[in-house]
This record gives sequence, structure tokens and C-alpha cells, in this order.
Amino acid sequence: MKPPYQITPRVLKLISSISEKIGQINAKFLDKPSPKLRKENRIKTIHSSLSIEGNTLTEEQITALLENKRVIGPIKDVSEVINAIKVYNSLNSYDPFSQRSYLEAHKVLMEGLIESPGKYRTRGVGIVTGEKITHMAPPAEKVPYLMKDLFNYLENSEELELIKSCVFHYEMEFIHPFEDGNGRMGRLWQALILMQEYPVFEYIPFESLISSTQSEYYSALSESDKQGNSTPFIVYMLDTIDQSLYDTLNFKSRTMTSEDRITYYSEISKESFTRKDYMSVFTDISSATASRDLKLGVQLGIFEKEGDKKNTIYKLKG
Repeated sequence: MKPPYQITPRVLKLISSISEKIGQINAKFLDKPSPKLRKENRIKTIHSSLSIEGNTLTEEQITALLENKRVIGPIKDVSEVINAIKVYNSLNSYDPFSQRSYLEAHKVLMEGLIESPGKYRTRGVGIVTGEKITHMAPPAEKVPYLMKDLFNYLENSEELELIKSCVFHYEMEFIHPFEDGNGRMGRLWQALILMQEYPVFEYIPFESLISSTQSEYYSALSESDKQGNSTPFIVYMLDTIDQSLYDTLNFKSRTMTSEDRITYYSEISKESFTRKDYMSVFTDISSATASRDLKLGVQLGIFEKEGDKKNTIYKLKG
């Protein structure tokens, strides 16, 4: 069964805006940021997703753990971060359309934190806000069938990935399939679904915007519960994604550094190339800038140089 939702004019407008921004990101070669920026975004993603769940570690502490350094903090919080680092470092090994892969990711994410990581809950759960139960999840015995239906929708629906990722996120939160870790799994899996269609989402920490708009996040979930469909949540998430892409572009001030260009070119380059080949990709730089880039690439050990002057060619090293 297709989960209930509507494609409203607001949803269509957001999809158009997101598609336009993704095109601009690809055109500006921002879809493959430098290793330094990738690391910074990964840290922001982990920090934001876990802070929503009450984790107290700072970005600096997460950076230290990412570098295998010792950190002083609550054991549970440290374990959550270590587990999240393992999952996010292995994102490309997970299949977003596989329920088995989904359970494997939960097992890594929640290892040592709950009794049965990687397994669906076997008892009833509810979400309590203050002293009030704000959501009562479906009975435990229905969870396997509901999740099977949700993965069937994810794999077989011809809907846009942008929509399906939001629907999956909401429906998964509604089903609440695990004893714990549902929120972080919802955000993780939405990012993974988006990555399949738009690789740039591996490097966009839209979780940080969710973290800064937590009240709106929970309000959108609650409103979707009340309406009996995921439309309010779809609008919220698409708006969040759109803002994240805007921040990535940072329209007026964001420019590529030499390191950005070198990193990008090293991932798309032919076996051997010339300065002219390099400039055919980065059409807005001068020949002097291209020469400086290539010289830096050689110094960094990314390229190796053969020949001299007009006969100079470059190759990827290693």
C-alpha cells in the first residue's frame, strides 16, 4: 500500500527549488568538497543528529573521537558517537532499499546501548512529552509487516526520491520499529535514500538544520499524526533540505579553493592530461591559476609531472 500523502503546490515549489540548487551545486563542482570540508560536515551531521537525542558531546569532542583520541565524557554519550562514526564512515556499504541493510545499520548504531540492537521491538512503545503520551506506536506484532510494506513502497514506487525519503522518515517514526534509536535511524536513512539519487547529500549536514529547528521538526511529526498523512512532514523536510542546499551554495561568497579543484579533478581525470584539459573543466580560471593548481597537486603528491613547457603532461600518482 502507498502511504497517505498529497503533492501540494507548496511541495511542488520546494521540489523545483531543490532541483535548481542541486544543478547549481553540480555546476560549481561543490558536489565533491575537499577532504577537510567532508570531515567538517560529517562531524556536524553526527553532532546534530545525536544532540537531538540528548547527547552532550561537543563538536570538538566528536572531532577528537574521529581522530581516535581519548575523550572525557558520559560513557553512553561517547559510545553513541563512536557507533555513529562507524555507521557514517560506512554509508556507501548500506543499501537504502534493503531491510536487512537497515537492521545492520541499526545494530552498529545502537551496539552496547540497548539489549537487542538490529532487531525490531517486541513490546509496545509510546512517545511521552512531559506527562502526556503524544504518540502510541502500533502493536509490536505488526511492526515486521508494516516495515515490509514501507520498504516495498520505497523500492517499487515511481515517486521522486525527494518525496520517498521524507515519507519513509515519517512513516518509520510513526511505526517506531525499535526500542530506541528510531529518530537517528530516520534521519540516517533519509540521507542514504537521497544519496542514491543525489551524491551531494553525503556531504550536506541537513541534520544540523533539524537540530536548530527541533520544535518545528516535532510539530511536523505531530501534525502529520493528526492529519493521518505525511504531507506536513514532507513540507517541513523539503524546506529544511532546500535551506541546507542554499547554505552549501552560499551563493555570493562560496568559491572553490585550489585544493577543492585538485580534489575534484583527481576523481574525474583521465589517465593523463594537460593544463588545457584541466582548464576545460574549470572554465572560469586563468592559465596562471591552472598552473599554480597543477604545481600544488604535484607538491601534494596527487599528480606527477612529465615533460616540460608545451609538452608537459600530468598523471594521477599511484
